[in-house]
Amino acid sequence: MDAMQRKTRIKKGDTVMVIAGRERGKIGKVLAVRPAEGKVLVEKLNMIKRHTKPTAKNRQGGILEREAPLALSNVMLYSDSAKRPSRVGIKILADGRKVRFLKQSPEEVLDKV
Repeated sequence: MDAMQRKTRIKKGDTVMVIAGRERGKIGKVLAVRPAEGKVLVEKLNMIKRHTKPTAKNRQGGILEREAPLALSNVMLYSDSAKRPSRVGIKILADGRKVRFLKQSPEEVLDKV
């Protein structure tokens, strides 16, 4: 599959749990998804320190902390009702709309696809 055609079932604003790596077991909100790179930014997870020089835009240089991208394969959507990570499915409703749902709790419909 071409890098530009990759699709993901994780969207901005979803709550995810990290299932692998040094941040395993932590839960956070998705800030951005980069499907072409296979990466996802999660709020307050995988923090790195960036050493920056003073510039016209950023007058005071120093050490900035920010989120680094995680691999999409290392995160799963988190189900609040089941209190565990879950795979995502897609189902078609009676009116023809496609919606995402969590496999651990099928009654929990997320939103349209």
